[in-house]
Amino acid sequence: MSIIVILLLAAAVFYYFSGNSKKTYQKTSQTSFKNKNPHTQKSTNSTNYGKWVGGGLGWAFGGPIGGMVGFMFGSMFDGGSEKGNAQSHPYQKGTPTQSGDFSMSLLVLAAAVMKADGIVKKSELDYVKRFFTNNFGEGKTNQLMLVLREFLKKDINIQDISIQISQYMDYSGRLQLLHFLFGIAKSDDHIDSSEANMIQDIAGFLKLSKEDFQSVKAMFVKDTESAYRILEINSSATDEELKKAYKKMAIKYHPDKVSHLGEDVMRAAEDKFQELNSAYDEIKKQRGIK
Repeated sequence: MSIIVILLLAAAVFYYFSGNSKKTYQKTSQTSFKNKNPHTQKSTNSTNYGKWVGGGLGWAFGGPIGGMVGFMFGSMFDGGSEKGNAQSHPYQKGTPTQSGDFSMSLLVLAAAVMKADGIVKKSELDYVKRFFTNNFGEGKTNQLMLVLREFLKKDINIQDISIQISQYMDYSGRLQLLHFLFGIAKSDDHIDSSEANMIQDIAGFLKLSKEDFQSVKAMFVKDTESAYRILEINSSATDEELKKAYKKMAIKYHPDKVSHLGEDVMRAAEDKFQELNSAYDEIKKQRGIK
């Protein structure tokens, strides 16, 4: 996406939030005046959240420069009240991914998958909203859904976006994104071929291995070999190879791998880890292994 599109999108978000902030400020000011303390009340639009959205938008779309642009707009509709906040989003190559970055990346890729079959379904919107509500709370979810609606109106270059994400997000975070995208596609109990192809393309651009793609896909597309694909082995593997494969995948899929993205994302990763354990238990049961 061009820097112009980034600015326009950031501006749209800015004007929306600034409009609501003014209304809330008026109400807050009246209450504060009665309390004779203008600092005891805060706007319902969290001051920290503005920078979280702004910085995330910039990171997902424009790398370090885009991050600065997004943070600038975030500071504008936050009022820039917190001293030292300019250092809270150090978008330089190799820095750890922030929770806001993960969410913005998730939203833009989710929009691409939701539009893949030409129809944005209510079940998909409900899935995204439910996911964010469970993991980020209702307040942040309302803001994130507004951002998603904007993404759904845009043409998304999944190659450029995914490559950008792959440069700044570690492998475990990218695996978690993949798991979420399959969850959206399966929200109506059917994964359309166009959705599956879109997710496969995204996985490739995210530089995820074919084996990991098949492993996560097998968690949602079930057949007689699904359990083996989740463990990235075939049915001819020995019991010893099975145990080694499980240990390897348990390390790769462990929720602690995404702990740096925040407790919310870490909790979401537990679903993926549970699928791994279920696959392992299923194979052990088939083989009579205790």
